Amino acid sequence: MRRRHASRGERREREFEAFVAGAAGRLLHAATLLTAEAPDDNPRARRLLTHALAHTYACWDRLRGEDPYDRARQYLATRFARAAWHQYGALGRGRPAPGSALALLAPQERLIIVLRLYEGVGEEQTAALLGLPVERVRTICDRATATLLHPPRRPAAPAVRGGAKAVPS
Repeated sequence: MRRRHASRGERREREFEAFVAGAAGRLLHAATLLTAEAPDDNPRARRLLTHALAHTYACWDRLRGEDPYDRARQYLATRFARAAWHQYGALGRGRPAPGSALALLAPQERLIIVLRLYEGVGEEQTAALLGLPVERVRTICDRATATLLHPPRRPAAPAVRGGAKAVPS
């Protein structure tokens, strides 16, 4: 009996290691897009990934044919949304340091853009995951896409007056 449990545990370990080897890079990239951190300096994204993988490992035996990547991505998205809610309030307008084009977007906009455009999750599935109406997801996605394609102009720098001072004679 012990031997069977040991071999089942070893098989579980091998399966999970294979999953991580194949999915961790893409999940880290998605987390980096969500946090809008630089790819080479992304501690928040790495923390999100670690939590998502730990949660997936804890649920591994209960997946029963469910896609582990989908489960990890869902956890990553909900954990990001929860952290943004607590940090900025209602997925507000807090901005990360400008490390990527996605830094222009609010956290909720980044979340929807990453799920819809990078991960290819459907509108209905995204809406269900976030608890929003499909129309709201569509509107936010359209607005965020427009912001990315046509970023707001930065204020012009004040003109530098470079002339010689008139000396009174």
